[in-house]
Amino acid sequence: MALSINNIIYAVGMATLLSSCSVNKKYSRPELETPQHYRNTIVVTGDSISLPYKTFFKDTHLTALIDKALDKNKDISIAMMSLRQLDLSYKQAKLGLLPTADLSISAARNYLSKSSLNGSLSEQFTGNQHMDDYSASLNISWEADIWGKVALQKESARASFFMQRENLSALRTRIVSQVAQAYYNLITLDEQLKVASQNIALSDTTLHIIKLQFESAQTNSLAVDQAEAQKKTAELLVPLAKQNIALQENVLSILCGSFPDSISRANTMDTTPFVESFPIGVPADMLSRRPDVRAAEYAVVVANTGTGLAKAQMYPSLRLTPSIGTNSFQFENWFDLPGSLVKNIAGNITQPIFQNKKLKTAYEIAKIEQEKSAEQFRLAVMTAVSEVSDALAKREYASQRITLIEQKKTALQKAVSDAMLLYRSGMATYLEVITAQNNSLQNDLEAISIQKEQFDASTDLYRALGGGTE
Repeated sequence: MALSINNIIYAVGMATLLSSCSVNKKYSRPELETPQHYRNTIVVTGDSISLPYKTFFKDTHLTALIDKALDKNKDISIAMMSLRQLDLSYKQAKLGLLPTADLSISAARNYLSKSSLNGSLSEQFTGNQHMDDYSASLNISWEADIWGKVALQKESARASFFMQRENLSALRTRIVSQVAQAYYNLITLDEQLKVASQNIALSDTTLHIIKLQFESAQTNSLAVDQAEAQKKTAELLVPLAKQNIALQENVLSILCGSFPDSISRANTMDTTPFVESFPIGVPADMLSRRPDVRAAEYAVVVANTGTGLAKAQMYPSLRLTPSIGTNSFQFENWFDLPGSLVKNIAGNITQPIFQNKKLKTAYEIAKIEQEKSAEQFRLAVMTAVSEVSDALAKREYASQRITLIEQKKTALQKAVSDAMLLYRSGMATYLEVITAQNNSLQNDLEAISIQKEQFDASTDLYRALGGGTE
């Protein structure tokens, strides 16, 4: 017995010594060839990437909606539950080096055949036609972490946890962006409704003048029909705008985690909706701080540990299984120590030999998965740079278009005024008046649309730079 115990102690010592061995390469970030600058120039700093939404967005109605969305949005709620699950998995993985223990208690009565040797001997020995067996044992099992499998499992669980946490941060930033864009959609629709109402009033005035001239035989019925049609063109915008407002309010309500309802908002697009400029200078490679990019890198870490675990499966494993307990065929002697004491010390080494190449194939698949995740990480960085460049281009050129369309608006408003004056003095036709009014209406709607594009571009830029919810 002493020799066996010494052998077991020696095996445990060797297993502990080998536990520091690892068959996996330490993770290193995949090479990234990021540009030093974006295609469009930008004045930002690293602080811009974590700019809190309450600093960026100036509309108190909007920030209140964002607060509500971050608190009650169902997608965020589900993501937080997933994060708690991964936290529990990580805590469980940290216990991988500890042994497992099971307590087993059993009692059995066997009626043996009298014609069998065991049955005849049992009856002679015990005087009974049955054989009782009472057993209680504590079984311990421990696998030596020779190849660092437990460490890899811990690293994988940790990376999975942080990947989900970054995904949650990316989701929160995306929700902020979606709420902002839905809110600006509402304000845009409100502006369209105002423009339609103003044009209805203007068309009504024009129609009234033309009717007076028709009654005094200064024009014909065609002029009246055309003026009425122009008025209907503006009136048609009203129910469409109201319908879209209701639908947009429903979308925004769901984003905020509530049932469809009316939304409180600003009354005009003229107020400054967000910070117009960013503080100074950031190279494009700082986008690796974006939560979705960081999540993609954690996915590479998970894949790296998966490769190590797949490789470790091809190496031998050492498991120790000692147990201690009591056993008796008589109940009254079940715990009569030391007579009923049972001890067992066992250990085994398992080396896979022939598995139909399953283990090697699994390892090769894991290596390819690791390469895929590295490429996906690089793609995430490229996409992030592209999104910033897109938002910068949209923001810059929308601003230029707004300047031009405001100049056009001034000219068209003067054209409408001049057309009415000339018409009253008989120097212009009713068609020229209607054409001027229609051109002004379309220009006003286009101006609102471009303003909305600028809002969206600034919101996209905020999200593309990583945003910030704190």
